[in-house]
Amino acid sequence: MMDELELLKKDWQKKEGHLPKLTYDEIYKMLRSKSSSIVKWIFYISIVEFIFWIALFFVPVQGGELASDGAKVYQNIELGLEIIRYAALIYFIFKFYKNFQKITVTESARTLMKRIISTRKTVMQYVWFNLGVFAVMMVVVFIEYVNYDPRVELKTMIAEADNSILLWIMVSFALLVAIGFFAFLLWLFYRILYGILLKRLNENYRELKKLEV
Repeated sequence: MMDELELLKKDWQKKEGHLPKLTYDEIYKMLRSKSSSIVKWIFYISIVEFIFWIALFFVPVQGGELASDGAKVYQNIELGLEIIRYAALIYFIFKFYKNFQKITVTESARTLMKRIISTRKTVMQYVWFNLGVFAVMMVVVFIEYVNYDPRVELKTMIAEADNSILLWIMVSFALLVAIGFFAFLLWLFYRILYGILLKRLNENYRELKKLEV
Protein backbone atom coordinates (compact mmCIF):
# COMPACT_ATOMS: atom_id res chain seq x y z
CA MET A 1 0.00 0.00 0.00
CA MET A 2 1.35 3.41 -0.95
CA ASP A 3 2.56 5.45 2.00
CA GLU A 4 0.03 8.11 3.01
CA LEU A 5 2.61 10.86 2.91
CA GLU A 6 3.77 9.88 -0.57
CA LEU A 7 0.17 9.81 -1.80
CA LEU A 8 -0.59 13.24 -0.38
CA LYS A 9 2.69 14.67 -1.66
CA LYS A 10 2.01 13.48 -5.19
CA ASP A 11 -1.47 14.94 -5.04
CA TRP A 12 -0.01 18.23 -3.81
CA GLN A 13 2.47 18.26 -6.68
CA LYS A 14 -0.13 17.50 -9.33
CA LYS A 15 -2.70 19.89 -7.86
CA GLU A 16 -5.47 17.58 -8.93
CA GLY A 17 -7.56 14.68 -7.61
CA HIS A 18 -9.96 14.39 -4.74
CA LEU A 19 -7.52 14.51 -1.82
CA PRO A 20 -7.13 17.77 0.11
CA LYS A 21 -4.31 19.94 -1.21
CA LEU A 22 -1.32 20.25 1.10
CA THR A 23 0.96 23.23 1.24
CA TYR A 24 4.76 23.11 1.43
CA ASP A 25 4.62 23.84 5.19
CA GLU A 26 2.08 21.07 5.83
CA ILE A 27 4.18 18.45 4.04
CA TYR A 28 7.31 19.70 5.81
CA LYS A 29 5.61 19.40 9.22
CA MET A 30 4.59 15.82 8.42
CA LEU A 31 8.15 14.94 7.46
CA ARG A 32 9.48 16.60 10.59
CA SER A 33 7.00 14.68 12.73
CA LYS A 34 7.99 11.37 11.11
CA SER A 35 11.72 12.14 11.51
CA SER A 36 11.22 13.12 15.14
CA SER A 37 9.40 9.86 15.82
CA ILE A 38 12.18 7.81 14.20
CA VAL A 39 14.93 9.53 16.21
CA LYS A 40 12.87 9.07 19.37
CA TRP A 41 12.80 5.33 18.71
CA ILE A 42 16.58 5.32 18.17
CA PHE A 43 16.90 7.02 21.56
CA TYR A 44 14.60 4.49 23.26
CA ILE A 45 16.37 1.51 21.71
CA SER A 46 19.78 2.80 22.83
CA ILE A 47 18.49 3.00 26.42
CA VAL A 48 17.17 -0.58 26.25
CA GLU A 49 20.50 -1.74 24.83
CA PHE A 50 22.39 0.06 27.61
CA ILE A 51 20.25 -1.70 30.26
CA PHE A 52 20.81 -5.02 28.49
CA TRP A 53 24.62 -4.68 28.55
CA ILE A 54 24.57 -3.58 32.19
CA ALA A 55 22.48 -6.63 33.11
CA LEU A 56 24.75 -8.91 31.06
CA PHE A 57 27.81 -7.58 32.91
CA PHE A 58 26.45 -8.96 36.20
CA VAL A 59 25.63 -12.41 34.82
CA PRO A 60 28.09 -14.90 36.39
CA VAL A 61 30.38 -16.65 33.90
CA GLN A 62 30.84 -20.38 34.31
CA GLY A 63 34.33 -21.22 35.53
CA GLY A 64 34.96 -17.86 37.17
CA GLU A 65 37.91 -15.55 36.73
CA LEU A 66 41.52 -16.69 36.56
CA ALA A 67 43.26 -16.18 39.89
CA SER A 68 46.89 -15.52 38.89
CA ASP A 69 48.46 -12.08 39.24
CA GLY A 70 49.21 -11.95 35.53
CA ALA A 71 45.59 -12.66 34.67
CA LYS A 72 44.44 -9.86 36.97
CA VAL A 73 46.29 -7.36 34.76
CA TYR A 74 44.19 -8.43 31.80
CA GLN A 75 41.05 -8.46 33.94
CA ASN A 76 41.75 -4.85 34.90
CA ILE A 77 42.12 -4.01 31.20
CA GLU A 78 38.79 -5.69 30.52
CA LEU A 79 37.18 -3.72 33.36
CA GLY A 80 38.67 -0.51 31.94
CA LEU A 81 37.26 -1.31 28.51
CA GLU A 82 33.83 -1.97 30.04
CA ILE A 83 33.91 1.36 31.87
CA ILE A 84 34.91 3.15 28.65
CA ARG A 85 32.11 1.39 26.76
CA TYR A 86 29.45 2.29 29.32
CA ALA A 87 30.66 5.89 29.47
CA ALA A 88 30.50 6.03 25.67
CA LEU A 89 27.02 4.49 25.67
CA ILE A 90 25.83 7.23 28.04
CA TYR A 91 27.40 9.83 25.74
CA PHE A 92 25.67 8.41 22.66
CA ILE A 93 22.33 8.17 24.47
CA PHE A 94 22.71 11.86 25.31
CA LYS A 95 23.55 12.60 21.65
CA PHE A 96 20.47 10.70 20.44
CA TYR A 97 18.32 12.65 22.89
CA LYS A 98 19.79 15.98 21.74
CA ASN A 99 19.20 14.99 18.09
CA PHE A 100 15.58 14.21 18.95
CA GLN A 101 15.16 17.57 20.67
CA LYS A 102 16.73 19.49 17.79
CA ILE A 103 14.64 17.76 15.12
CA THR A 104 11.44 18.38 17.08
CA VAL A 105 11.95 22.16 17.06
CA THR A 106 13.55 22.52 13.61
CA GLU A 107 11.76 25.17 11.54
CA SER A 108 13.21 24.75 8.04
CA ALA A 109 13.59 21.85 5.62
CA ARG A 110 17.27 22.59 4.99
CA THR A 111 18.07 22.55 8.70
CA LEU A 112 16.06 19.37 9.18
CA MET A 113 18.11 17.72 6.44
CA LYS A 114 21.28 18.64 8.34
CA ARG A 115 19.80 17.21 11.55
CA ILE A 116 19.00 13.94 9.76
CA ILE A 117 22.58 13.70 8.43
CA SER A 118 23.92 14.40 11.92
CA THR A 119 21.71 11.68 13.44
CA ARG A 120 22.79 9.20 10.78
CA LYS A 121 26.47 9.93 11.51
CA THR A 122 25.92 9.55 15.25
CA VAL A 123 24.33 6.13 14.79
CA MET A 124 27.18 4.96 12.54
CA GLN A 125 29.78 6.23 15.04
CA TYR A 126 27.93 4.37 17.77
CA VAL A 127 27.95 1.12 15.80
CA TRP A 128 31.63 1.33 14.80
CA PHE A 129 32.68 2.22 18.34
CA ASN A 130 30.93 -0.87 19.72
CA LEU A 131 32.50 -3.06 17.04
CA GLY A 132 35.96 -1.66 17.86
CA VAL A 133 35.62 -2.22 21.60
CA PHE A 134 34.30 -5.73 20.96
CA ALA A 135 37.35 -6.60 18.79
CA VAL A 136 39.84 -5.27 21.36
CA MET A 137 38.04 -7.13 24.16
CA MET A 138 38.27 -10.42 22.23
CA VAL A 139 42.02 -9.98 21.76
CA VAL A 140 42.56 -9.21 25.47
CA VAL A 141 40.46 -12.20 26.60
CA PHE A 142 42.26 -14.48 24.13
CA ILE A 143 45.72 -13.47 25.40
CA GLU A 144 44.57 -13.81 29.02
CA TYR A 145 43.25 -17.34 28.65
CA VAL A 146 46.08 -18.60 26.44
CA ASN A 147 48.66 -17.46 29.00
CA TYR A 148 46.93 -18.11 32.32
CA ASP A 149 44.18 -20.70 31.94
CA PRO A 150 45.63 -24.17 32.71
CA ARG A 151 42.85 -25.77 30.65
CA VAL A 152 44.18 -24.07 27.50
CA GLU A 153 47.26 -25.92 26.19
CA LEU A 154 47.90 -23.72 23.17
CA LYS A 155 50.94 -22.00 24.68
CA THR A 156 52.55 -25.39 25.47
CA MET A 157 51.77 -26.67 21.98
CA ILE A 158 53.43 -23.61 20.42
CA ALA A 159 56.50 -23.97 22.66
CA GLU A 160 56.89 -27.64 21.71
CA ALA A 161 56.26 -27.10 17.99
CA ASP A 162 59.16 -27.38 15.53
CA ASN A 163 58.01 -24.26 13.70
CA SER A 164 56.51 -22.07 16.43
CA ILE A 165 56.46 -18.96 14.21
CA LEU A 166 54.26 -20.70 11.65
CA LEU A 167 51.96 -21.93 14.40
CA TRP A 168 51.69 -18.41 15.85
CA ILE A 169 50.77 -17.12 12.40
CA MET A 170 48.08 -19.77 12.09
CA VAL A 171 46.72 -18.98 15.56
CA SER A 172 46.71 -15.26 14.82
CA PHE A 173 44.89 -15.85 11.55
CA ALA A 174 42.31 -18.05 13.32
CA LEU A 175 41.82 -15.30 15.92
CA LEU A 176 41.28 -12.69 13.21
CA VAL A 177 38.74 -14.94 11.50
CA ALA A 178 36.92 -15.46 14.82
CA ILE A 179 36.90 -11.72 15.54
CA GLY A 180 35.68 -11.01 12.01
CA PHE A 181 32.90 -13.60 12.30
CA PHE A 182 31.56 -12.41 15.66
CA ALA A 183 32.00 -8.76 14.69
CA PHE A 184 29.93 -9.49 11.58
CA LEU A 185 27.19 -11.03 13.75
CA LEU A 186 27.24 -7.94 15.97
CA TRP A 187 27.15 -5.67 12.91
CA LEU A 188 24.22 -7.70 11.57
CA PHE A 189 22.44 -7.23 14.90
CA TYR A 190 22.90 -3.44 14.67
CA ARG A 191 21.93 -3.52 11.00
CA ILE A 192 18.59 -5.07 11.92
CA LEU A 193 18.17 -2.96 15.06
CA TYR A 194 18.94 0.45 13.57
CA GLY A 195 18.97 -0.22 9.82
CA ILE A 196 15.20 -0.04 9.34
CA LEU A 197 14.97 3.23 11.25
CA LEU A 198 17.89 4.74 9.33
CA LYS A 199 16.32 3.65 6.05
CA ARG A 200 13.13 5.50 6.92
CA LEU A 201 15.15 8.50 8.02
CA ASN A 202 16.96 8.47 4.67
CA GLU A 203 13.61 8.36 2.87
CA ASN A 204 12.52 11.46 4.77
CA TYR A 205 15.79 13.12 3.78
CA ARG A 206 15.13 12.41 0.09
CA GLU A 207 11.59 13.78 0.39
CA LEU A 208 12.92 16.96 2.00
CA LYS A 209 15.44 17.29 -0.79
CA LYS A 210 12.63 17.16 -3.32
CA LEU A 211 10.78 19.91 -1.45
CA GLU A 212 13.88 22.10 -1.62
CA VAL A 213 14.19 21.75 -5.39
